[in-house]
Amino acid sequence: MPSTVPESKLIFVLDGEPAVRPSTSAGYVPMTDPARADRIRQWHEQAYAHGKAEGRAEQTFSYLGTSLVVPTEVMPITAVSHLLGEAVLAEVRDGDRVLDMGTGCGVNAILAATTAREVVAVDINPLAVEAARRNAERNGLLDRIDVRESDVFSNVDGVFDLIVFDPPFRWFAPRDRFEVAMTDENYAAMTRFFRGARRHLTPGGRLLIFFGTSGDLDYLQQLAAEESFASEVLAQRDLEKDGWRVDYYTFRMAPTS
Repeated sequence: MPSTVPESKLIFVLDGEPAVRPSTSAGYVPMTDPARADRIRQWHEQAYAHGKAEGRAEQTFSYLGTSLVVPTEVMPITAVSHLLGEAVLAEVRDGDRVLDMGTGCGVNAILAATTAREVVAVDINPLAVEAARRNAERNGLLDRIDVRESDVFSNVDGVFDLIVFDPPFRWFAPRDRFEVAMTDENYAAMTRFFRGARRHLTPGGRLLIFFGTSGDLDYLQQLAAEESFASEVLAQRDLEKDGWRVDYYTFRMAPTS
């Protein structure tokens, strides 16, 4: 049963206008409090150092009825991935045209394609594009998924009934391909996504967005408010990390006008 967004995370739109200042990624300043921003940086550096020291071999996952092979430079399935994956399975309708933005290994495109009439899956990382294509074929759905390389909407045409987006949580500059899946410098891609999403939605179209407080959730919600998207929480889970609570959310968003 969908719940409302916690009061501390509400998106406000007054008289059709967002009750927040406009955002540009070039001038991005973290909206989360400084102590949490520092903690997020520490978590990221620890994860980066661990990953580089250990190395990460290609991984294989059995996940929500799919079989997935994920190369080292592509985001793997995590302990909270199901919060979005299960929402995709529940949300996609017969006849939907679906866009999976930042598809990674193609997991959410594959889940959507079990019901949708057509799925377009895009990623800026050519290694992710190839992994998504191979996983679509592995799951017998390549004929229903159009996998493309695209920088946000640069290679996307037409409109969609549903757009799925699982953006990188961190706003730091990536240092190498290993880090590209985890970071979006100054949230440039996320900002352009929200600026352009309305133009790619059908009347009655909606978004599924996954994000958490190990990123700057306040900034994401500000972007949604500026573009007059109403939001509800479909799934939520909290975990503890180094004595800090981290909340993960799947949001359904839809234009208010």
